Amino acid sequence: MVTASAPGPRRASVAQSSLAGADQVLKDFLPHTEDLLHTQERLQGLLSAVMSLAENLSLEAVLDRVVTSACQLVGARYGALGVIGPDDALTHFVTVGMEEDQARRVGEMPQGRGVLGHLIRDPRRIRLSDLNEHPQASGFPEHHPPMRTFLGVPVRVRGVAFGNLYLTEKEGGEHFTAEDEELAVALAAAAGVAIENARLFEDATRRQRWLEAGMDVSERLMGNPTAEAAGLDLIAEGALEQSESAVAMIAFPDPGGRVLRCGTAVGDSHLVKGHAIAADSTPIAHLLTTGDSVLCRAPDLWAGAAAAEELGPVLVAALGHKGTHAGILILARPFGAPGYGQVDVEMNEVYCSRAALALELAHAHLMREQQIVFSDRDRIARDLHDLVIQRIFAAGLSVQSLRRHTTDPVAQQRINSITGELDETIRGLRDTIYALGDNGGRERLSSRIVRAVQDGTWQAGTTPELQMRGPVDGIPEPVAGHLLAVLSEGLSNALRHSGALHITITVSVRGGQVKLLIEDDGKGFRDPGRTSGLSNMQHRAAAVGGTFVPVSAPGHGTRLSWTVPLPR
Repeated sequence: MVTASAPGPRRASVAQSSLAGADQVLKDFLPHTEDLLHTQERLQGLLSAVMSLAENLSLEAVLDRVVTSACQLVGARYGALGVIGPDDALTHFVTVGMEEDQARRVGEMPQGRGVLGHLIRDPRRIRLSDLNEHPQASGFPEHHPPMRTFLGVPVRVRGVAFGNLYLTEKEGGEHFTAEDEELAVALAAAAGVAIENARLFEDATRRQRWLEAGMDVSERLMGNPTAEAAGLDLIAEGALEQSESAVAMIAFPDPGGRVLRCGTAVGDSHLVKGHAIAADSTPIAHLLTTGDSVLCRAPDLWAGAAAAEELGPVLVAALGHKGTHAGILILARPFGAPGYGQVDVEMNEVYCSRAALALELAHAHLMREQQIVFSDRDRIARDLHDLVIQRIFAAGLSVQSLRRHTTDPVAQQRINSITGELDETIRGLRDTIYALGDNGGRERLSSRIVRAVQDGTWQAGTTPELQMRGPVDGIPEPVAGHLLAVLSEGLSNALRHSGALHITITVSVRGGQVKLLIEDDGKGFRDPGRTSGLSNMQHRAAAVGGTFVPVSAPGHGTRLSWTVPLPR
């Protein structure tokens, strides 16, 4: 029979020693259990905060979520995120913890002075036990809640300072800890990624809206080509909405080219209507020279006017393709509003180019329609003259011949009455024919130019190429009358004497001058100074203070350049 033996004294001693060691480890660990659980909770809070930043792609919502999560994470009563603008000023200031009524009493957002300004100039984390004891503390405005403890960390997007996260008033009156600081820094790093994603999404959405606005304006302009003034209003309204501006104005140089005058304005138009802008002001001069959009401030354009005080950031762009100007679009936001971003600058240029092209196409469509109308009028006038009037006249002669066949006074009187009515009808038809060829001066000068070219060439075998550049319809009398006369004379000479196959006519308005250029590839002539037609053109130029330069040589065609200044 075998019996188990009792453990030896040595083994019992080892077991007792191990239990004593484990008990000591447990005693040492228990005091830290609460700290470890608290740390785990805070790390879980950081993870939840980071995940919450990806729930919304709206930039405003992301900024608000960053501040709210930071306050919850470190136990701050108040939080704010200040966005830094190009000039190191705060352009946005998102706050959490302050009641709306209290925030309204405090007034406008901070201007980046004091400790806030210090963090803008030196974007490094800062933790203070008493905000008011910092050397650069500047105090608080009236109605601002008291704040003592402070934690500030920079928020960077792609390595560039985007703004700063400000946290104040730790719960329970305690100070912010180093752990609070590290958590805030970690959240700020995650916030930078979320902000970048939100900005990319917002930029893409903004670009899409600009493109849709340009397409909408183009379609509406092409759908109603006759209403040019309404078309300018459409362009201004579209730009006003997409740029979130207070005013959108389309301006044009006056005939002298020294100032810009308002063609149309929408929004707070009373601020800019009636106020001329100097064409040699720095923003406008740069635009006219380079064709590039310009960012400036309202006083740069409207110095001394109400607009200079009530408006702030301004975006100036050419309404047209680069190198051409169908006008100048000026957008302005209220005083204190953030400036225009790069997306607005780029997409506004695309919008202006598309809108100007639509205006040009609509104008060309209108000119073609007017040319069809003029052609139809000419056909009707010829038919009336060659067919209707001749037949009525023949009928009148036939009626008058009836006098030889009757001596009845009543019949004679009736014949005279019918003859008189036929004569009156012929006079009325001739008046109608004249009216078809003359619109009483109410039509645009561009239409009159088209009609003059058409009238001068309808029996010729050559169709000239006609180009009009600049605000041709704004040419006043008597320059317009001289221009039409010179055009008709020059075109007639080219058609009758040059034997040209190609004729190009260009009418342009630029820099306060009107220029008419008629070029042909005809036989040319040796002495351009001896023809009466050219002499008349010279006299018409001199009558309005201009110049006339004919250039021609046998076998090398002719070039007639007629340039006159616009009246100021």
